[in-house]
Amino acid sequence: MIGMGLTDKIMASLFGFKPVRRVIVDSGVMEGALEIARNSHPREFAALLEGHREGDTLHVTGLIFLPSKTSDEGAVMDVLMLPPFTGAAGSVHSHPGPSNAPSPADIRFFSSNGIFHMIIAYPYRRETVAAYTRSGVPVAFEVAD
Repeated sequence: MIGMGLTDKIMASLFGFKPVRRVIVDSGVMEGALEIARNSHPREFAALLEGHREGDTLHVTGLIFLPSKTSDEGAVMDVLMLPPFTGAAGSVHSHPGPSNAPSPADIRFFSSNGIFHMIIAYPYRRETVAAYTRSGVPVAFEVAD
């Protein structure tokens, strides 16, 4: 179950909101993010993840790029530039080192920008990708080929 905090429980009881229990990331999205991470090294890159719910499944289908500033220590997106009704479900960004653990700044960003977030660590392979809920709890996902 993804991100079932107090707010989500209230929304579920008031509006019938059902939690996401499964996340599927399209292979093209995964491969694209990995390639961008490799090409951006040693700078971080950041993008939003486009997706939609299908019952209790979140299906991540695309990358959304916004104006951003990047360095070897961080990446900052201007999320206020996101057009309304875009379908942003979360984010993906790279870490130029071997850790794919979220920093406190990452978790602050996660908490207000969707429900599913991926961090890709160097050397930017599928095995170095970790995913997290909006509160920074590790979460499993599948890559659809």
